[in-house]
Amino acid sequence: MSSSLISIQNNPSELLADFFANRQYSSMAVLTDTNTYKYCYPLVKSALPQHSVFTIAAGEEHKNLEACTIVWQKLTELQFDRHSLLIVLGGGVIGDLGGFCAATFKRGIDFVLMPTTLLAQVDASVGGKLGIDFNQFKNHIGVFCEPVATLICPAFLTTLPARELRSGFAEIIKHCLISDKKMWDVIRTKSLEDQDWATLIPHSVAFKKQVIETDPREKGLRKILNFGHTVGHAIESSFLNSGNRLFHGEAIAVGMIAEACIAKSQNLITRADLVEIATYINQIYPKVILPSSFDEIIKLMAQDKKNKGNKILMALTEGIGKACWDVEVNPEEIADSLKYYQFVYT
Repeated sequence: MSSSLISIQNNPSELLADFFANRQYSSMAVLTDTNTYKYCYPLVKSALPQHSVFTIAAGEEHKNLEACTIVWQKLTELQFDRHSLLIVLGGGVIGDLGGFCAATFKRGIDFVLMPTTLLAQVDASVGGKLGIDFNQFKNHIGVFCEPVATLICPAFLTTLPARELRSGFAEIIKHCLISDKKMWDVIRTKSLEDQDWATLIPHSVAFKKQVIETDPREKGLRKILNFGHTVGHAIESSFLNSGNRLFHGEAIAVGMIAEACIAKSQNLITRADLVEIATYINQIYPKVILPSSFDEIIKLMAQDKKNKGNKILMALTEGIGKACWDVEVNPEEIADSLKYYQFVYT
């Protein structure tokens, strides 16, 4: 599928120099959020051709139509045409939103993703999924559209607080559980601080790129990338307006334990596999206190994009290192898996 360039270098100036060597645009802007403007934009500013820069509020709670309107208005004020370029400098939230705005502005202008968080570098910036949240539903409005380039600079990770790094690590865990038992056996012997990002970032990018090139529109194989996300997205959404928001990876960590429990109940993994997965994830991630009733979480899952009719469908591990998709799961299994998370590992 993808003719989109993915480049990984530790020097952001070299990344940008290589990209602009044979490209010219009528105008250019950099979209940042309040965090990346302060910590990341100074690392790239001098390496960019003439450009404008504008900033939106950081955080999942701002990944909505109101923020899109701000971006579209700014692009209009800058008189962007279809030969313009938007560089999106930030994590998964601003990458999803900024890419969506570029893909829809005047039916689409070129955009470049420069992911600044581990989560975005190993997952969100690869694959062309763009969108925003709507009425509490995660990524409810969106499109498939590839950036002209994804420029990954691991040096940005030094700007991250530990919680952001831990959030991104959840997607690396997921990639290992669904595709590479050997790498899973490597990472599960190490703490978060001891992980080898120089190896793990290219490993995750290569795996995800291979999957999306095989199945760009998520008709089959690409669905395995949703492991942990049916439960995880519902939990993340349920916390959105609670004043105690979860980071994406924190919710996915819960989702992976719960969905591994469901995989065990469907005889797709062994009890030993489940204990191995749950034990390691709980060593890395703090306990999330779920609501006493799981009704809202299960209700949110009924809106999941992977569903068919009134059936809740999940991607589940099939052993460690493989996965299957479109597995039908009932509300009782989901409730039991959340109880497993809530009460077995305390």
